[in-house]
Amino acid sequence: MISRRSMLPAAAALALLMTAGPALAQDKLKVLATFSILGDFVKNVGGDRVEVATLVGPNSDAHVYAPAPADAKKVADAKVVIVNGLGYEGWMSRLAKASGSKAPVVVASKGVKERKAPGGHGHGGADPHAWQSVANAKVYVANIRDALIAADPAGKAAYEANAAAYLGKLDALDADVKAAVAAIPADRRSTHDAFGYFQQAYGVEFIAPQGVSTEAEPSARDVARIITQVKKQKIPAVFLENIADPRLMERIAQESGARVGGKLYSDALTDAKGDAPTYLDMMRHNIKQISAALMS
Repeated sequence: MISRRSMLPAAAALALLMTAGPALAQDKLKVLATFSILGDFVKNVGGDRVEVATLVGPNSDAHVYAPAPADAKKVADAKVVIVNGLGYEGWMSRLAKASGSKAPVVVASKGVKERKAPGGHGHGGADPHAWQSVANAKVYVANIRDALIAADPAGKAAYEANAAAYLGKLDALDADVKAAVAAIPADRRSTHDAFGYFQQAYGVEFIAPQGVSTEAEPSARDVARIITQVKKQKIPAVFLENIADPRLMERIAQESGARVGGKLYSDALTDAKGDAPTYLDMMRHNIKQISAALMS
């Protein structure tokens, strides 16, 4: 028989275990990233020392994002805020002011060689999609690493080790993308201006559909314009993120003669069940789709 006295130490130990979890969680550095791709970078660098939240989540478009009152609380609760910069989050300054946050706002793209976007793309002339070049993604990671160290000096060794390991994965990814592009015949490497940095880095030409943005579904006139453009510029493959209706895709293919490639991801990751739950998955998925469309 177990006496009441002998059970007390176990009960006390259980109470300690039950209270230890929340205490450890509270010690994590709270980091807020503006959208899912940045959030993934932070998770890879921060590891177990950070608690990461995002404003614009998976499968969501930052171009049409409208901050909610709950988002102001997310900003207020964060110890570090990571933004893309390059005019991407036009709503962020207002949100930060509304939150009253004093947390440092870190521009992850600092140091990236800025590319000008055709027509400005609503970002004041800058193309903000710098992460589409893996070399630029490495700049993002280094900036995030330094920001986390500044906010949590005790975690310096962990952040440096995590960043180094992830940068190694990015080097391997960069080499794989270059090899995949090299296998595409040079005369077929011409295919949304969100991929401008990818074009510069890897030599695959992307031509933006004229008069179409990711902020609205294309009209019949928009689709007709795309078909005309594809024919005129002899584009071998089209990848249209904002056309979800397969009948429209079939019409473009039938009337333009171009191959319709699979879906490309530019501004957001998917959830865990999708094709691109991480940045590494996103880039590998995109180059696989591009290669399949241009080599067939």
